[in-house]
Amino acid sequence: MLAPVQADEPSQNARWVSDNLNTYVRSGPTDGHRIVGTLRAGEAVEMITRQGSYTQVRTESGNSVWILTSDLQDVPGQAERIPQLETELAELSSELNSINDSWELRVQGMQETLDSHKQLIDELEAQRLTLNNQLTEAQSELRSAQARLGDESQEVLLRYMVYGGGIAGAGLLVGLILPAFTRRKKSSSDVWV
Repeated sequence: MLAPVQADEPSQNARWVSDNLNTYVRSGPTDGHRIVGTLRAGEAVEMITRQGSYTQVRTESGNSVWILTSDLQDVPGQAERIPQLETELAELSSELNSINDSWELRVQGMQETLDSHKQLIDELEAQRLTLNNQLTEAQSELRSAQARLGDESQEVLLRYMVYGGGIAGAGLLVGLILPAFTRRKKSSSDVWV
């Protein structure tokens, strides 16, 4: 974008008649020299030399004349600059609109992404609450099962003790009764013999 402006830049000796006037030019470098014409505001001229408060310039038509140095400026006149500025303004406005459209698309995309992430977070939070409730229920069931298991273990232990006591009692009874029967048989066999 800057390349065309730089290519059109004037040489170091280029000057333009000030935009705010139409000025008289003289045949020499003082007010005493006669007026030989006028230059219109913004007209391009080439600086030749300076002397006192006057500058000798060459006009577009090739004439060499003297003009007050204060009536010259280092930049092109408004008539030349305004179309360039308008062109640059149009280009910059177009570029700004393009950037704005691009930015709006990016913001819209980011907003959609943010909305989808919020929705995902809400879903995950709901799943977390559900899993927490399920965990609490499972822990409650586990405690109940452990309590039942403890009761059943006590019942089984009590049964084993009852069975063991019954077996021990039966063994004791058999151990006491059996010898008594065997003695009687011996006694009875002694009588028979």
